[in-house]
Amino acid sequence: MLFRQLFDPETSTYTYLVADPETGDAVLIDPVLEQVERDMKLLGELHLTLRYCLETHIHADHITGTGKLRQLTACQGIVPERAEADCADRHIADGETLHVGSIAIQAIATPGHTDSHMSYWVNGDRVLTGDSLLIRGCGRTDFQSGDAGTLYDHITQKLLTLADNTLVYPGHDYRGQTVSTIAEEKHYNPRLAGHDRDQFVTLMNSLNLPDPKKIAEAVPANQKCGNAAALR
Repeated sequence: MLFRQLFDPETSTYTYLVADPETGDAVLIDPVLEQVERDMKLLGELHLTLRYCLETHIHADHITGTGKLRQLTACQGIVPERAEADCADRHIADGETLHVGSIAIQAIATPGHTDSHMSYWVNGDRVLTGDSLLIRGCGRTDFQSGDAGTLYDHITQKLLTLADNTLVYPGHDYRGQTVSTIAEEKHYNPRLAGHDRDQFVTLMNSLNLPDPKKIAEAVPANQKCGNAAALR
């Protein structure tokens, strides 16, 4: 398996490239519009064919690159089931497996940050958690139909039950961290370790965070698969 973690410094967003080097088939998870040129260059250098762009959720902090990448490569855009994005080629359901060459990517429903969030378990040894479980943190739950109790339930019941040595790759990091493990997050995540559900909900409901800078443009654009021009 070919695996790359790519970073957008403006929004601290991680995009992931997963590919089968034998077939050349590739998927980009959570691409960023401003980084499409970078992503296309890398695909060309590695002689890969982009088959899919896969979203963890409808993002509020950046506009997805899926729309532009579809134009350039004829790849399919895939979003979680119940995500409000009728422009997508496909919706992926909890437990469904997407095959990229010989690589298996299983969708794991992890709503709470938004009401249609998915994490993706790749080849049984790493999980791309989007904005649900972060490294020593978790996604906020105060907009886009978020719910702290729902997030706690899905993190603890769906993600923290994976094998301890499963690698955790988040959708964002704001402190320069790149990867963790399920065991580390069980023991050291300050929002989860030692907290029951009620304590977690109280903590999350008291964060009082400012809205993401791009929320007004990003959410409607991402409901159009990144085609901001369609909103004008």
